[in-house]
Amino acid sequence: MTNYMIGKLLQGRYQVVQTLGAGVFGETYVAVDIENPENPKCVVKQLKVISSQPSYLQTLRLRFLTETETLKQLGHHEQIPKLISCFEEHERFYLVQEFVEGHALTAELPINPNLGYLWSESEVTDFLQDVLSILDFVHSQGVIHCDIKPENLIRRASDGKLVLIDFGSIQLIDFEIVDVDEVLPLDRIPVTSLGYIPPEQFIGQTQPNSDIYALGMIAIQAFTGLTPLQLKVDPQTNEILWRSQNTSVSDYLAAIISQMIRYNYKDRFKSAGKALRTLQQIFLESQQAQIIDIKYTLSSEQDGKSQQKDKLNADFFHPTSPNFSPLLTGMKVGLVANSLVMGFGVYSVIHNTPAYSETETLYKATEEYQAGDLDEAIALAKSIPLNSNVYPDAQASIEEWQKQSQIAAEQYKATEKAFQEGRWSDVLRTASQVPDILHWQSKTDKLVEQAQVNIEAQTKDLLAKAYEKASLKDFSGALDYLSQIPEESSAGVIVQQKLAEYNQKKRIKAAYLLQKAYNKAAERDFGDAVKFLQQIPKDTPVYATAQVKLIEYTQKQRIVQAEGQKIALSKAPISTNIRKPFISNRSTTSLKSFDPGNQLQEVNIR
Repeated sequence: MTNYMIGKLLQGRYQVVQTLGAGVFGETYVAVDIENPENPKCVVKQLKVISSQPSYLQTLRLRFLTETETLKQLGHHEQIPKLISCFEEHERFYLVQEFVEGHALTAELPINPNLGYLWSESEVTDFLQDVLSILDFVHSQGVIHCDIKPENLIRRASDGKLVLIDFGSIQLIDFEIVDVDEVLPLDRIPVTSLGYIPPEQFIGQTQPNSDIYALGMIAIQAFTGLTPLQLKVDPQTNEILWRSQNTSVSDYLAAIISQMIRYNYKDRFKSAGKALRTLQQIFLESQQAQIIDIKYTLSSEQDGKSQQKDKLNADFFHPTSPNFSPLLTGMKVGLVANSLVMGFGVYSVIHNTPAYSETETLYKATEEYQAGDLDEAIALAKSIPLNSNVYPDAQASIEEWQKQSQIAAEQYKATEKAFQEGRWSDVLRTASQVPDILHWQSKTDKLVEQAQVNIEAQTKDLLAKAYEKASLKDFSGALDYLSQIPEESSAGVIVQQKLAEYNQKKRIKAAYLLQKAYNKAAERDFGDAVKFLQQIPKDTPVYATAQVKLIEYTQKQRIVQAEGQKIALSKAPISTNIRKPFISNRSTTSLKSFDPGNQLQEVNIR
């Protein structure tokens, strides 16, 4: 940890007063804003710079400016610190963010199963809903946090809400400019992050639901008092065996958490929004079931009928049963039929409640819609009666399905046409606009995958041609090939570097050609001077000067040619009075000692 920053004044405004920590992407400090009369605290993050090469710094600078815009957007959420400022000073890049007064979630979590306070189910549920809503917003902005852990969740002192901090390692900000497929080495990961990071993140395949995995591990820690690294793992499936810790948690919540932490990210919730909705809906149904159970019990007692409350119909709750709640479908977690709220009386009432079957019908309709059978989906949704509680949702779904299906079909058609015409960049662009319908997405993904392969092949070919042109000093031709490389290519950084390099060399060559033209004109060889001038590209700083000289030297060339014709016709000896052009020593040696950085000099022609 470096302490030399303590007391340092950044941008003449932010005075560093405390070191917070250091990580893969830089160091973090607490500073005070001395320009503000109240001297409020703020967090300053100095980003790590691993090279002083101009091309590296320029690339880093462009990315820094782009990604700070993302951080500004994230700061619009009330539970994410606001970005106050971003600046560059002495080839170092800084982010200034709002300082959150409070304590890290680490202080609230139990550290031992036998010591401290284990969280209740309601506390864990509230916690998950709170953080999932934040992640839903973060992911909607197109970024992944990548470092969800207790110390990055701050309980704000002013209102008790959780605040998600430390967005220095979000996936879109690759400050070290490494290969996206590079394996994440253990020595680059903070110790406090180990156990919360999911398997795919170590091999460069981070997904939005990688954040969901980390959140699920925190929930398990709250229930068990065990850190992620203390939990046992099934050697056959690699799944976390967290329920063996005698945790007091219902099967419903356990199913949700287990799906959040599945080893294979494809088996987890696809999004934070989906996990949040499932969490909210399941507990809403559980609460409704409890109310129904109480009412049924009271009614039974009044009728003098004795009910066998502890009898369960286990088959009804089996995942393969057609009556099983669709909200639990896909969790792949065996649920036992011993829920506290599910007695025989509850089963009887729910089984005969029309709203349940109608909810199931709407769910099946949604499945048909996702599978691409719009007509069947609409037919099922329309079968829901007018007096049903889910009727409004069904009607709204029909309207949305028709709209989204039409858009999907049109975008897929445009994507397919672009593919057939070999417009690979257009394939990726139009495919990204296809609505989130599984049927259409699966069809589009095949085109996108092949288009990406073709883009890489095209990039390789264009780069080879650009290098060949550059080797022949034809930098205009090289730049022309580079400009044809799609932005979606993985060689984006190399292309930007070569564009800068070849543009500079093109300007140098243009200056060299102008100097050659000056030298030839000094020898009254205006024909060659004109030829050199004609080779100067338009988009160079000396082009305007070259055009002026082109007109001048063309006129002088005609004069010289006219004089030659007169001499030839008169057959007269060349007059000894013709003055030879004055050529300074500087002009005759300028070609050998030409330095593009020097000012060009035209030799006087008499």
